Amino acid sequence: MCRNIKTLFNFDPPATDEEIRAASLQFVRKLSGFNAPSRINEAAFNQALDQVTDAAALLIRSLVTLAPPKDRAVERARMMALSEKRFGKA
Repeated sequence: MCRNIKTLFNFDPPATDEEIRAASLQFVRKLSGFNAPSRINEAAFNQALDQVTDAAALLIRSLVTLAPPKDRAVERARMMALSEKRFGKA
C-alpha cells in the first residue's frame, strides 16, 4: 500500500489538497491494516485520516528548499521509463 505514496514536496504545480489526502489515506490504511474500516472503526479511521491530512498539508506547506521545483511531467516520464525498464512494456 505505501508504495503508492508519492513525494509531494517541491513540485510545479504544487501538490493539491486531493493529492495530500490520497497520500494520507494510503498511510492510514497501511497503519491500520484496513482498506476500508468496519462500521465500528469508521469514526476512528476517519478521524485519523483527517488528522494525518492536516499534518501532511502543514508539513508540505512549511518545508523550504533552495532547489528549483521539479516538473511533474518530466518526473512522470522518468518514472514510467524506470517502470518499463524494470517490468517491460505493458
